[in-house]
Amino acid sequence: MATIVAGAVAATVIDVRTRRVPNALTALLASLGVAFAASGISGLTIGASLAGIGLGLALMLPGHLLGGTGAGDVKLLGAMGALIGPAHTVTAFLYSAVAGGVIAIAVSVRRRRLQRTLGGTARLITTAASNAADIARPHENNRFAYAPAIAVGTLIAALG
Repeated sequence: MATIVAGAVAATVIDVRTRRVPNALTALLASLGVAFAASGISGLTIGASLAGIGLGLALMLPGHLLGGTGAGDVKLLGAMGALIGPAHTVTAFLYSAVAGGVIAIAVSVRRRRLQRTLGGTARLITTAASNAADIARPHENNRFAYAPAIAVGTLIAALG
């Protein structure tokens, strides 16, 4: 649990400050997850740890391909999956989505663009993401660090 907390906090702080999740951090977390599984520390098998990585990557990849998350976010959930296993990775992903939604609303309120954000989201859903490129444009000012959402989701899943 200490590794999960330390990794979640480090990813959050770095992402909020730099808007990036470093490959070195995600590689370290994934490696620790597999090593803990190999040594029996985590209670996971090596296969479960590797499945957690694959599932985390697979769950986050569509959001990245649509421009909603960065590649570091994809790798972060994969790395956390190595530590918590596949079943908890699905739970972490779902809680991360909820936390991300709450953060998105808070950010849009703070930036005074809640109505515009909700309208863009509604169009994204009703048009099967045909406006994804418009939403992803830098001038839209709608990006925010997603590692905090992944951290919250992972911690809830690991504790639950």
